[in-house]
Amino acid sequence: MIAMIDYDAGNLKSVEKAFHYLGEKLVTTRDRRTLLEADKVILPGVGSFGDAMDKLHHYHLVDVIRNIIAKGTPFLGICLGLQLLFERSEEGQGVEGLSVLPGEILRIPECEGTKVPHMGWNSLSIKPGSRLFKGIPDQSYVYFVHSYYLKAKEERDVAATTQYNTLIHASIERNNLFACQFHPEKSGEVGLKILKNFASL
Repeated sequence: MIAMIDYDAGNLKSVEKAFHYLGEKLVTTRDRRTLLEADKVILPGVGSFGDAMDKLHHYHLVDVIRNIIAKGTPFLGICLGLQLLFERSEEGQGVEGLSVLPGEILRIPECEGTKVPHMGWNSLSIKPGSRLFKGIPDQSYVYFVHSYYLKAKEERDVAATTQYNTLIHASIERNNLFACQFHPEKSGEVGLKILKNFASL
């Protein structure tokens, strides 16, 4: 069973729909026991870093998430769900993230001729051997919606990058921990393949 963490995030329905399309059983919950016993867990996210951390604390989910990751359960963060795994964000000054990986979330720099937030399709430079991108060609396009981006502290954690005004760490992978800044549930066949790869771990 795949469990998705319910903390009032905005993209729950689209993620649910994608997994149901793939024929995967997915339950959306904030029940501690269900989450800890799940075969795989997803942390979705749309919104602001500070508000999201407030809700995770409000629903007593911070330690649950850390326990899920520590015990080796495959874990996937999506969009804001990726950002929350790191230490801090410029979007939420003074707010501590989940801090399960080293790195920080920075505002995408403004450049003439481009817009922030970054909304649209960008190609990925994929690190060879990534389990999340198994069977997906390098430079495949995925869909982004974000104003802040990850700068991971350790290069070995980065599974894919993209360029939008700066080098963006678009996906991370370490042991049982996976995350995407883009929205696989909105990225067509490539996104569905990514979600299938996660479900098949």
